[in-house]
Amino acid sequence: CFLSLQKREISNFDYLMYLNTLAGRSYNDYMQYPVFPWVLADYHSETLNLTDPHTFRDLSKPMGAQTVERKQKFIQRFNEVEKNLSAQCHYCTHYSSAIIVASYLVRMEPFTQTFCSLQGGSFDVADRMFHSVKSTWESASRDNMSDVRELTPEFFYLPEFLTNANHFELGCMQDGTVLGDVQLPPWADGDPHKFIFLHRQALESDYVSAHLHRWIDLIFGHKQHGSAAVEAVNTYHPYFYGDKMDLNNIKDPLIKGTILGFISNFGQIPKQV
Repeated sequence: CFLSLQKREISNFDYLMYLNTLAGRSYNDYMQYPVFPWVLADYHSETLNLTDPHTFRDLSKPMGAQTVERKQKFIQRFNEVEKNLSAQCHYCTHYSSAIIVASYLVRMEPFTQTFCSLQGGSFDVADRMFHSVKSTWESASRDNMSDVRELTPEFFYLPEFLTNANHFELGCMQDGTVLGDVQLPPWADGDPHKFIFLHRQALESDYVSAHLHRWIDLIFGHKQHGSAAVEAVNTYHPYFYGDKMDLNNIKDPLIKGTILGFISNFGQIPKQV
């Protein structure tokens, strides 16, 4: 299948869906929903230049290491945890979980009800809702140490999830902005269809085709865990590695329930392929 990708016999999108399926991820399970990468780093230009490498996210690094400053903070956390003899990892949150999936797709059913259910029966505080592609990228790549989320497949084919066609009352932000449609980058001209078209072009671009294997190594491959993951600043809380934990040998029901609840709420590393 990788040879087919190199020969351009299948698209990058189809290859990523194939890998997600091999890794046990499915549209039927929000806790193990297909995970796709942020591919762009330019959400401010009027025109999107897909021939400029600076337009793109660094696919060789996880979201927690997209800037030097942020990477160093997570390395410091890893080293400090070692001294405290608690669970050693770079990240205590995950790049894909039921709440991340539902928050991205909250403007469409059945994700609306799923999101409200996970939030205790109502929408979240407006300022924490998914409302802007640019601000979400800045949070996940730079600003928020608790946010290392990646994307879902819908970002590359489904413009409807970006509009509040159902007219849900999503609340009002502190600056007075009433939440409605998702705010798009300038290069999308306010058009969800144009955003999806250009975003898909970016995914299938020569740059991404040449570097996508590096992201695959982080999520599905040899940099997923172990020494290679430590070197790549790509380790997560031990509970996220569900297939690495032998729950059958955990006799204490409280501990076992805690681990299962953790995985359910915060996400799970894909099976290594």
